[in-house]
Amino acid sequence: MGEEEESLGHRVSLAAPLIFTIVITFQFLSRWLERLKKRGSTNATVIQLHGEIKQLLKEANSLSQPSTFAQAAKLRRLAVAKEKELANYQESHSKEMKMSYDLYLKVLFLSKVLTYFVLVCWYWRVPVATISQQLVQPFGKLLSWRAGGTLNNNVMVGIIPWLILSTRVSKFVCRHFK
Repeated sequence: MGEEEESLGHRVSLAAPLIFTIVITFQFLSRWLERLKKRGSTNATVIQLHGEIKQLLKEANSLSQPSTFAQAAKLRRLAVAKEKELANYQESHSKEMKMSYDLYLKVLFLSKVLTYFVLVCWYWRVPVATISQQLVQPFGKLLSWRAGGTLNNNVMVGIIPWLILSTRVSKFVCRHFK
């Protein structure tokens, strides 16, 4: 019996930081993917088209004589055509990128839900952590939901309150690591 309590105590002491680490990892991955989705990417084609547009406009501006007006107008029309091509390319490329990031975010969300479900099943009615009752005086009952209440003036923290608390703290931490 004493060995069983010791292994339970060791399991409880490692459970809280492990669960918090899992939650904060999911949060950082989610924020990272959201940031990549918003920012997009710049590839060689976009850079090349920007360079060509700048070069055409530079050449057109250098041709400011009345005798070279037709050539300057032709270069400006070519630059406008390149800008349209660039806009079309960026639009199609951004749609592809958003779709792929949406897929990654959905996979991440599903793995998060599955992991949380496994953790809830594994630690159901088992305390994840113990906290002194004096520290959590008004919230002891809430934190010990489905974990057994108090034992030796310590509140047994259940898995669901711990997941909620870990999620809130990880969101706060992620907001400060932009």
